[in-house]
Amino acid sequence: MEVSPNAVPPVCRIVNFGKLKYEEKKKIQINKKKQHVIKLKEIRLRPRIEEHDLMTKLNMGKKFLNDGCKLKITLIFRGRELSRIDLGKDVMDRVIEELSAIAEVEKDIPLEGRRMSVVLSAKQ
Repeated sequence: MEVSPNAVPPVCRIVNFGKLKYEEKKKIQINKKKQHVIKLKEIRLRPRIEEHDLMTKLNMGKKFLNDGCKLKITLIFRGRELSRIDLGKDVMDRVIEELSAIAEVEKDIPLEGRRMSVVLSAKQ
């Protein structure tokens, strides 16, 4: 293996190629172990969701945020619900208000087709 090609005379070293490959592989594994992958969890809601169902889903959302995941809340409109977008906005505002103690809005996506989404991340 060439250590210093620009030196006069060039410096070389005899290397065990298998050992070199093994050490490179170990370095890659250690670097992967140190990486932190952020997961995105999703909760799907409907505009006419009942109180208890909403609280159950929000409790799961709180658990996801406390685990370090980002939370995407998607509100899906079906059929005639699309004519009452204001009901969906009320539900989204309520969700954001309930989770405002532990989360902040990272990305707000208005109505996109039949879906309305918001991405929340845990407060630092």
